[in-house]
Amino acid sequence: MSREHRTPEHLTGHLTGHLTGHRAQHLAERPADERTPAIEVVDVTRSYVFGSTTVDALRGVSFRIDEGEYTAIIGPSGSGKSTLMHLLGCLDRPTSGRLRVGGRDIGELSDAELAQLRNREIGFVFQAFQLLPRSTAVDNVALPLLYRGVGVAERRERAAAALRAVNLGHRLTHRPTQMSGGEQQRVAIARALVGEPRILLADEPTGNLDSKNGAEVMRILEELHGERGVAVVLVTHDDEVAARAHRQVRVRDGLVERDSAAPAPRAGGGAADAADAADAADDVDAADAVRRLGA
Repeated sequence: MSREHRTPEHLTGHLTGHLTGHRAQHLAERPADERTPAIEVVDVTRSYVFGSTTVDALRGVSFRIDEGEYTAIIGPSGSGKSTLMHLLGCLDRPTSGRLRVGGRDIGELSDAELAQLRNREIGFVFQAFQLLPRSTAVDNVALPLLYRGVGVAERRERAAAALRAVNLGHRLTHRPTQMSGGEQQRVAIARALVGEPRILLADEPTGNLDSKNGAEVMRILEELHGERGVAVVLVTHDDEVAARAHRQVRVRDGLVERDSAAPAPRAGGGAADAADAADAADDVDAADAVRRLGA
């Protein structure tokens, strides 16, 4: 049975964690040195040119995230963490170095291959939700499957199952304006998971929520991580949010300052002007981010 053609019964069971729970348990039981890397970053740099000025947003970053690992990338504004997230999400390419996602070097892929990798292997949760305001929750969640060419009946069934998995079965036909911020973020999580990605990237997922809704969103992310065995990469500036992850990678001035999986710190300098420019380079147009969910 292919990943794109399943019976509704199979889909519902799969998306509520009954089947993926076996995969999560299997990953947890495997020794760390036997796990397959979901992401490999080796001496990656990313530079931007603004007129006559070149800004080095990332200046030689290296780390590895294994399948099923729950990692927080943390750093202040302008540290390069958002640039790094765009690279990990295959929304951008390194200036130099090697970045492998799902075992594939993104520097060697065509734009079409990169889009396919992004659509099939990665789920995105954006800080500002990035939901289509005139579409229902089901249609928002089904969007990545639309880009895959999945038929309307199947994608709506899978989207409904994903919404039930985040406790939004009663909101299937509601539009974003009819939902709270916490509910909108849960719709975004369902959309990220509907395609059964191996990697989930969450960019400041609690940044636009109050403490109660933020805690609920984090609880759902953690439950889904435990059930599905997906590699979760959480990008945040919040130490309390980062502390909930199993591993923290702290970025400053375009370098990995500290990695809790590799305690030896890597010292880094960097000027404030470069950090400010890197922060500006980190901004991504919201409409383009939504479009890139499938293209």
